[in-house]
Amino acid sequence: MPAILHDDRFRARELIKNAPGLAVGLVDEARLYESKIVHWLYANDTALHLAAAGHRVAIARMLLAAGADPNSARNHRQSRPLHYAADGHLHSPSFNSGQQVKMIHCLLSAGADLHAKDKNGATALHRAVRTRSAAAVECLLQAGADPTARNKPGATAFHLAAQNTGRGGTGDQASKLAQRRIIESMLAHGLSPSIRDARGKSVLEWATSQWVRELLSGGARRSG
Repeated sequence: MPAILHDDRFRARELIKNAPGLAVGLVDEARLYESKIVHWLYANDTALHLAAAGHRVAIARMLLAAGADPNSARNHRQSRPLHYAADGHLHSPSFNSGQQVKMIHCLLSAGADLHAKDKNGATALHRAVRTRSAAAVECLLQAGADPTARNKPGATAFHLAAQNTGRGGTGDQASKLAQRRIIESMLAHGLSPSIRDARGKSVLEWATSQWVRELLSGGARRSG
C-alpha cells in the first residue's frame, strides 16, 4: 500500500514479483487514506481499489497482469475498482483528470463492468457526477455508460448533475464550472431534462439553481 500511495512503481513491481498474492489479497479493516490519495479503503478491498482511487495507472496494470480482477474485487459496499476510479477530488492539489480518464480506460480494457452498481445502486457514472469529475463523466458516457440507470433512491446520474449533491465543496465556483460541463455533456449525449426519477420527478424539476434551470431549459427546447 505505501508503494501505491507514493506511486513507487519500482517498489510495486518488486513486491508483486516476489509475492504475487499481493495482487489479489484483501484488506482486513477499514482505513481512511488522507496522504497522497484521499479515499476510504474498506474490508475486502484490494490493492487494485487503492490504485484505482489514486489513479495509479502503471501500478494498476501490474496488478492486473498479476491476476487482479476488476470485477470480483469488491468490498461489503459492493464497490469495485471502477467506482473508485470514478471518484474525483476536484479540490485536491494532486488530482489529475487526465490520469483519472486513463485509469478508467485501463480498467475497462481489463473487462471492468461499466454498469456495475454498488450497495446504494450507484454506477461509476453516478460516482463521477457526484464528485463533479467532468472528464470522467465524458469518458464513461463515450464508453457506453447508461445515464438513465437509477440508484436505490431512484435518481439517475443526470438528476445528480442538476443539483448540489451534498459532497463538500460542490457549491464553489470550480465545482459549478464542472457541473455545467457535466450537464452540457449529458445534453450533448442526447438526454432530455424531462427524464424522470423513480418518483416521477424530472431532471429539470430537480434543479434548484436558476442557472441550472436555464441551462436545462435550453436543452429541452433544443431536444423538443
